[in-house]
Amino acid sequence: MLAQTYADSELWREVVRRVSGCIGGKGDAEELVQGAWLRMADYRATRPVRNPAAFLVKTAVNIYRDRWRHESKWMDRSVDMETQADANPLPDRVLAGRARLERVQEGIARLPPRTREIFLLQRLEGLPYGEIARRIGISESAVEKHISRALAFLVNWSHGW
Repeated sequence: MLAQTYADSELWREVVRRVSGCIGGKGDAEELVQGAWLRMADYRATRPVRNPAAFLVKTAVNIYRDRWRHESKWMDRSVDMETQADANPLPDRVLAGRARLERVQEGIARLPPRTREIFLLQRLEGLPYGEIARRIGISESAVEKHISRALAFLVNWSHGW
């Protein structure tokens, strides 16, 4: 290629080194600089280039970024397609999930009132144990025990589902 004529020059080696550093050593810096060299040749046909090294580095990095964006868009589209395909579960899984949910709801309803209240504050509202303890007027240790009892009961209650 045109750039190979200059491959032995100090300018060429310096530009390739700088491009490699800018792109984190990823990709083929030589190929990017060759593409940049061709663009610089087209640019020079109509305008002067005052700093060829800076032009080549900037252009090569831009080529790399353009490729990365293009590849990322395609990757995003394929991920979106996979996500859409998996987004709608099969009807049997929906029914099984609903049955498990009903079973857990029945189990929660069977918890002692205070344990149920503490469990729901922690699981549904996401409150930390300290906040629950202050709100209800018990120790943090008591909150931990209520949560532990609720979880143990629900695990046993839901066993086999």
